[in-house]
Order: sequence, then structure tokens, then C-alpha cells
Amino acid sequence: MQAITFQTALRQSRDLLLDLIFPRRCIGCGAEGEFLCLSCLNLLPRLTPPYCECCAAPFSGGRLCPNCLNSPPAIDGIRSLFLHRGMARDAVHHLKYRNLKALARPLAELMAQYLGSNPLPVDLILAVPLHPKRARQRGYNQSDLLAEELSHLIDLPTASGSLARLRNTPSQVSLGAEARRSNVQGAFRCKNQVYQGKGVLLVDDVCTTGATLNACAVALKGAGAASVWGLTFSREQ
Repeated sequence: MQAITFQTALRQSRDLLLDLIFPRRCIGCGAEGEFLCLSCLNLLPRLTPPYCECCAAPFSGGRLCPNCLNSPPAIDGIRSLFLHRGMARDAVHHLKYRNLKALARPLAELMAQYLGSNPLPVDLILAVPLHPKRARQRGYNQSDLLAEELSHLIDLPTASGSLARLRNTPSQVSLGAEARRSNVQGAFRCKNQVYQGKGVLLVDDVCTTGATLNACAVALKGAGAASVWGLTFSREQ
């Protein structure tokens, strides 16, 4: 078990005080108590088979989708808990754009539960980094928040700050598959050799096509990582 640090104790005390002053309300229905009440938790659209065993894209034509068959990715696999729609999309939106940083904890708890049932051969956790300009604009990296919470929950170390995003790439959402790969190709660089021989778990909020996660995996394996797996809260269809 990880020892409780002063920073962790301070954060827990702060969260308790905030809960007393501003009681938590469900982002779905507004009920007081939790950010996601049990009823709204049950509305999260789980990603269930069939899907590609590598990139997790919903797919029923075999083990691997055509993209992964034709262009085998560097990443060993991507796992996503939910489809990025409905309540899952709302949760990510609140975490990412509405400054609801405390929502990272319950989302990370769901990710930890998933890993408990679907373990991956990993030694450390790493958030997909934002470009410094975008991080300054937003004020935080939501993937960092998820990774830090997950680290405490499953007792694995993080390698925060050891992977850098070199280019402020535009959003992947409106791009085609080939444009997405080109958009993030060479966009990441490892700052040290902390990954040498390690299994790395890349954490992000949403997987659009897997191109960003794969670009990270290219950099990580170039720095000596033995394997790289991606874990996201939700995935675009």
C-alpha cells in the first residue's frame, strides 16, 4: 500500500471541507451525495464486445479491425470502459471543460474496477500529456488527474512529466484516419529512460481513433518501454 503523504492528507481534508460547504450533486440528475449517483452510473453506456482487440473500436468482423490489420500499431492494446455518448460524454465534459476536477476520483475508481477484472501487464502509469500552451489555457490536464487518482487506487507509480508533447496539434475529431495519424506523428518525446524494460499504462479521458495513444507508444518504445497499453474512460464509435 502507498503511504499517505502530506499532500494526500491535505487534499482529503480540503475535499471534506468543500463537501461540507458545497455538497456534491450528481452531474446527471442533480441528486445530492455523489457526482454520479447509482441510477446515473447505470446509464453509462458500457463498451461491450464485439470490438477490435487492439484499438477497442466497435467491430464485428474478426479479432482486429481493418486499420489495425493493415497498419499494425505500436501500442499493445487499448481498453476503454464506455462509449463516448450520453452520460459518459457528459462526465468527461464536466471534468474537462467545467473545472470539476473532483470528478476525476469517481471516474478513476471505475477505471480501477475495470483493471481489477481485466488486469494488464504494466509497471507504471503515465497520462497522455497536453501541449504546454493548451495546459495553460485549460489550467490543468484532465488525464493527469485521472492518472494520479488511478495511481493511488491501484498502487502503481506514475511517471508524470517524463513524456512531452512537442506540437500543439489540432483536435482529432474532424479528421480522417490518415490525417489523424499524420497529425500526431512525431508529436511526443520522452525526456528520460524511466521506461526502460517497463510496461507502461497510458491514461486518457477519451479515445477517438487511438492515433494519439499510438503516437505516444512509438515514443515510449523508442525509449525502451517493453510494452505500452492504453486505458481511457470512454471511446468514440
